[in-house]
Amino acid sequence: MTSISSSQKFLFGGDKPWNPSDWTSSDDRVRGGSSQSYLTIDTKSPTTAEFNGNLDIKTLGGAGFASQRTTGEDRNWNLSSYAGIQLDVAKSDGKQYTLILKDQLLPKSPNGREQSTTSWEYDFKASADGEKIFLTWDELNATYRGRKVEDPTPLDLKNVKRISVMMRR
Repeated sequence: MTSISSSQKFLFGGDKPWNPSDWTSSDDRVRGGSSQSYLTIDTKSPTTAEFNGNLDIKTLGGAGFASQRTTGEDRNWNLSSYAGIQLDVAKSDGKQYTLILKDQLLPKSPNGREQSTTSWEYDFKASADGEKIFLTWDELNATYRGRKVEDPTPLDLKNVKRISVMMRR
């Protein structure tokens, strides 16, 4: 994952290795589903990571999701000096995925679950042989619990708190 302006800044991979402790699964199992996702770091090439898993589209009536998200409640990426973000997909199964950015994280609810906030999403499909996908910030769509948000507060690019990659139905 790269953020692009007149210069490049690698957020993950590229000129620095992926770190498995930077990522955790966030799958539909929190809602009773059985999807599972994994982010596997290639030990021979630690600048490469593989997102894979199983998407269960039956248990929750077609509302399954499998995702990996960044860890930590105190992380912050200032992406305001960049025109957008580039995904460098080495190979793909040709299915649709979603990149998600969040600029707000709320304290967990009393039951320990994460509270919902606005997500900034971009759906993409990469060719089987892979490709570099560049998206500008205005291509991100604001959603709340998967539904489009009308007239959202703009994404605070100085304070991106979470990055996710998701597959869903």
